[in-house]
Amino acid sequence: MGLSKEQKLDIVRTFGSCETDTGATEVQVALLTARINELSEHLKAHRKDHHSRRGLLAMVGQRKRLLGYLERSNYEGYKELIQNLGLRR
Repeated sequence: MGLSKEQKLDIVRTFGSCETDTGATEVQVALLTARINELSEHLKAHRKDHHSRRGLLAMVGQRKRLLGYLERSNYEGYKELIQNLGLRR
């Protein structure tokens, strides 16, 4: 469980301005989205794993806050990011 280094580096390359730009809001949202998608698949198989479900809800909340910040500060970047990630908002 969890993202591999290669997957994380690929996401950072795609959404960041350089390979070490892990703090950018777009990169953080993309990494959270990948982790959320992976954990959602895990919870489909393990329905009674309530501890992981709580972590999933925390990640969803964090992503929502980051998207709200991005929407306020860079609306065009926000629209492009949700388009690329396939998020409904």
